[in-house]
Amino acid sequence: MSGRGSKQSDFNRPPQSAASSSAAGGRGRGRGRGRGAHSAPSPPTQTSHPPSYAASPAPPTAAPPRAVAPVPASTGPGPSRPPPVQSSPAPVSGSPAVATTTSPSPAVEAVTSALEKQLSLAPSAPSSSKAVRFPDRPGIGRAGKKIQVRANHFQVQVAMLDIYHYDVAISPEITSKKISRDIINLLVRAHRESILGNRMPAYDGRKSLFTAGPLPFEVKEFKVKLGDNDEPGSSATPTSDRKKREREFRVTIRFASKTDLHHLTQFLARRQLDCPQETIQALDVVLRATPSEKFDVVGRSFFSPALGPKGPLGNGTEYWRGYYQSLRPTQMGLSLNIDVSARAFYEPIPVLDFISKNFRLDLRRPLHDQDRVKIKKALRGVKVQVNHGQNIRRYKVSGLSKEPLRALMFTDDNGTKKSVPQYFQEKYNISLQYTQLSALQAGSDTKPIFLPMELCQIVAGQRYTKKLNEDQVTALLRATCQRPRDREDSIRQIVRQSKFSTDKFAQHFQIKVREDPALLEARVLPPPMLKYHGSGGESQVQPRMGQWNMINKKMIAGGTVEHWTCLNLSGRIHRDLPYQLCQNLAEMCNSKGMRFKESPVVPITSSPSGQIENALMNLHKQCKQANVGLQLLIIILPDIKGSYGKIKRICETELGIVSQCCQPKQVVKMNKQYLENLALKINVKVGGTNTILNDAFANRIPHVSDVPTIIFGADVTHPQPGEDSSPSIAAVVASMDWPFVTRYKGVVSAQKHREEIIQDLFIQDPAGGNAHSGIIRELFRAFRLSTRRKPERIIFYRDGVSEGQFNQVLLYEMDAIRRACNSLEADYLPPVTFVVVQKRHHTRLFPMDHGGRDSTDKSGNIMPGTVVDTTICHPREFDFYLNSHAGIQGTSRPTHYHVLFDENKFTADELQILTNNLCYTYARCTRSVSIVPPAYYAHLAAFRARYYIEGDTSDAGSSTGGKSTTASFEVKLPSVKGNVADVMFFC
Repeated sequence: MSGRGSKQSDFNRPPQSAASSSAAGGRGRGRGRGRGAHSAPSPPTQTSHPPSYAASPAPPTAAPPRAVAPVPASTGPGPSRPPPVQSSPAPVSGSPAVATTTSPSPAVEAVTSALEKQLSLAPSAPSSSKAVRFPDRPGIGRAGKKIQVRANHFQVQVAMLDIYHYDVAISPEITSKKISRDIINLLVRAHRESILGNRMPAYDGRKSLFTAGPLPFEVKEFKVKLGDNDEPGSSATPTSDRKKREREFRVTIRFASKTDLHHLTQFLARRQLDCPQETIQALDVVLRATPSEKFDVVGRSFFSPALGPKGPLGNGTEYWRGYYQSLRPTQMGLSLNIDVSARAFYEPIPVLDFISKNFRLDLRRPLHDQDRVKIKKALRGVKVQVNHGQNIRRYKVSGLSKEPLRALMFTDDNGTKKSVPQYFQEKYNISLQYTQLSALQAGSDTKPIFLPMELCQIVAGQRYTKKLNEDQVTALLRATCQRPRDREDSIRQIVRQSKFSTDKFAQHFQIKVREDPALLEARVLPPPMLKYHGSGGESQVQPRMGQWNMINKKMIAGGTVEHWTCLNLSGRIHRDLPYQLCQNLAEMCNSKGMRFKESPVVPITSSPSGQIENALMNLHKQCKQANVGLQLLIIILPDIKGSYGKIKRICETELGIVSQCCQPKQVVKMNKQYLENLALKINVKVGGTNTILNDAFANRIPHVSDVPTIIFGADVTHPQPGEDSSPSIAAVVASMDWPFVTRYKGVVSAQKHREEIIQDLFIQDPAGGNAHSGIIRELFRAFRLSTRRKPERIIFYRDGVSEGQFNQVLLYEMDAIRRACNSLEADYLPPVTFVVVQKRHHTRLFPMDHGGRDSTDKSGNIMPGTVVDTTICHPREFDFYLNSHAGIQGTSRPTHYHVLFDENKFTADELQILTNNLCYTYARCTRSVSIVPPAYYAHLAAFRARYYIEGDTSDAGSSTGGKSTTASFEVKLPSVKGNVADVMFFC
């Protein structure tokens, strides 16, 4: 390491102990394993070179901007450079990656400075803000068969008029958007002609109001009286006969700014670098104003029974139909993206009916504490109404009383102490029947309101925000699943019903929306040739329509399973079926190129489903006594759902056992396709490889085959809605088998609740020494151990990032990658391409001819491999939509890929083809998948880690009032055992 100063390479240090792995959330350690042994030769690898400790030539950290090929529908000038970044990448507060005990080393400072420079080249086009600039589109793709498709984007034309932005303050402050809109509507109706200069303000329901032209004042205060239907009262019981009253609000409207439509037109014409988000927001509010008045608003979507028939989902829920609407800047100008959608709502049924549908309880008996907590959790935050008085009154449930209704006593206005049932009998002549049940509690803890359950009805139109169970999800998908032709017709109908041409707001702001969906150029990329082992009948296969089969083929590198056994936890299958399953599975694995010993190392056993932990512990003990390390445990799951997570947690974090779970119903069927899929999963779990790209075998993948390249996938999953104590889970996987990029190692980490940025990519030694850690370092060293080469190029697919988080995620995570590389070896800066993978969007692509066999797959969807990088894509940045899979049911959702950083200088064709080809290397099936596999694997790994902590933070408290708050404690994520972490255990 001469010439590097005192800094030494950290690639060759032994892996850290399991104890140290807890610093990054309890991750397993260990080096990557090679492929399983096989009698036939494995594919050639470039691992014969001795390890090179000298750093590779560092790539230039400020790559010159590339020329940008002209993009259709763009009238902007030639290439441009990004504006300067105003400040260094700001670390997220609370992150362990930024220690304040010591100042960063000069090398680390140089790394951060280099990153800043790359993101801050001097602009040649004007920019009104100092924002991070993402790479320009390197021309458009040319590969593949040219076709035309339609998209659910509708072109929007805007007149060059002045739009004024006003701040709105309502006092007393209210949180309901609906009530805020009611207040502003009353104000406009009363004062539009007299005070508002005959303007038609568009209001967003919060703090912003927009007008076409200025109002006659800079600031003005109004008084608005609103009829009150929802005042809950403050006494300990529902006080009746309270007259409907009016509430008075003070509304202050204050001039904020004038939006710049010229800036927007310049940006769309590629003459301006930064997007004027405020202008787009103003126009979006205008187009949403009318439906916001007519329908229930959920995020960017609208729902109403008027938009389609409702239907039951079970457990006291129903689905409403609706549509999503969003205004976006695209290459064709402004585009209104409209898509049909459906959402779960509470059924407007009596509370006792809701409880009966959700819980198996005898409501004639008092509630146990456990049942009371479950009901409280199910009803907390739900609005109910009672109509036993003169007026219908509405309340928001905050909890349940600990005492039964008959034991609840209060003092009335005359100072008489009486029970709630007695009060209702005397006041309303109502004899309560369920006095043994708890009462619903509304109001606050200091001034509670107790409501008899039997008198309460759930208010209609409330969105169900909790996680749907499997049956509800299935019912929702079944009810809303539409073929492409039907979905496109539904979207067209929504656009017609919206009547933008006669909409009062659109007319006032001179906005026109085309009713025909956008017609755009697309290309169908050819599927890649896949390589199998030469000893099979077919050593190569070219998929057709996104799928192929394993007939006459053998895995490219079959794994070895000598020590295995089976545990049956199902009580309903025949006792001989586990033996038949294992026999047939061993035969299938061997026929596909694995070496799978036919007899188990310890006898196949059965155990009751209630003794899972004991059964696994006893089996592990038997293997230890037999002095064998169990390579694979086949588990037939219990008949009742809910035990999968527990099994995986015990096997992977406590016992260090690689497991393959099987559903009892599939074991009973035991068809050949199921056994084949099990064989594919098992092979990668024991270190084998199923198939590789033929181009990888021939060393001809651009930007991958030429130098050792590591491909990352990263994702962060968050707790389900309403769960405030669970951490978010970050997962990162990285390829371990260059040049084939099919075998991945995964690392998981717990982090702060709902934190999107991955905190543990790099963890700096707080003592200022060289004891750095983090996910990137761990995966780089595993790559080095597996391939005997260090990565010289990084491709990073990042899933789960919304557009509003692009800047923050890029700056923080790229900085972490740079620091991790530099901590491994001085001046070690492999070039990075950082791509965001987005599945949660509402763009859909439809075939030009829904009946054309040459342009659709069997499901009526567009062909697998269809890629779009024009018309509906970003005006200047490097993004594309790729439909890499064949549809099965419903309408396929293309995946959106957006390049945020690219030092590897990919052309459009190179990145699109690489991404599409990788989608054919997913290990669990013989189909291409919809998102690039490393991102898919990261998603699987994150959800697997979620199972490890499932149930650890159950709601066992008795608090009933107020809003739930984020827990102050941290949930520790158990470590994955080293032998499990080394293989693709998440498959």
